[in-house]
Formats: sequence, structure tokens, C-alpha cells
Amino acid sequence: MPTFYCEYCGTTYPSVANLTSMPCYRHPDGANKGKHKLYEGSEKSRYTCKYCGTTNNTIANLTSITCPQHPKGNQKGYHAPAL
Repeated sequence: MPTFYCEYCGTTYPSVANLTSMPCYRHPDGANKGKHKLYEGSEKSRYTCKYCGTTNNTIANLTSITCPQHPKGNQKGYHAPAL
């Protein structure tokens, strides 16, 4: 069975419908102020931040840390996985 990941927080769901219907605690507009966003990249052994190049073994771990090169400013947003 496929697994679908949220781009913002790395939470997994068994279907896109389930994923996109739930609020995301790490949404860019604020905790639970928007829905999860489908990560459209492939599953990888390491995920890379599209802003600074930091890597981690899961999307959840990568997106749990603020990014020094985030577009909103240093440490003003989380790492975001590159596709």
C-alpha cells in the first residue's frame, strides 16, 4: 500500500484524500491554519532542503528544524524538502 507524505511536516497517510483533508500543525500560515500539502517527490533515503541543502533521513525530521536560509528570513521558517 502506498504512503503519502505531507510536505510541511512529514506526517504519513494511506491516501491523498485523508492527507489533504486534515489540518497541519506545521503549516506556513501557522499551526492548524491550513491543510497538509502532498509531497510530490519520490521516496528517498535522504531528503534535502531546497533552501540551504541540509539533509535528513525523513521529511518529518528535516521539516522539524528551522532553516537559516528560509525566504522569510534566518530561522523564520522550516526546512522544505526538494523534489
